[in-house]
Amino acid sequence: MNLELQQFKADFFKALAHPLRIRILELLAEGDKNVNELQTLIGAEGSAVSQQLSVLRAKNIVYGTKEGNRVLYSLRDPMIIDLLRIARQIFNNHLIDTITILDKFNDSKEDDS
Repeated sequence: MNLELQQFKADFFKALAHPLRIRILELLAEGDKNVNELQTLIGAEGSAVSQQLSVLRAKNIVYGTKEGNRVLYSLRDPMIIDLLRIARQIFNNHLIDTITILDKFNDSKEDDS
């Protein structure tokens, strides 16, 4: 069971391992959108957006609901919003650590002068 869970996690994070997919999820966190809306907001070609949505759908991260002749995409689990927020906090923590290290490095260079 533990191995199955680890494999699920690995597959899940592989599905997130693309900047365009992350951007799509960030936009869907704001509300449901169709491909044209996503394409306009991202500034990417519709085929690129559709391709990345296909990956996210295949991993059950997003789903589509047909509305007339268009498909409205949504996050399958609202906890994705929390995951993205936590990932941003981790990034910010790393950035703060890097800035602190650089500040210390620069201070020590000034002391050497």
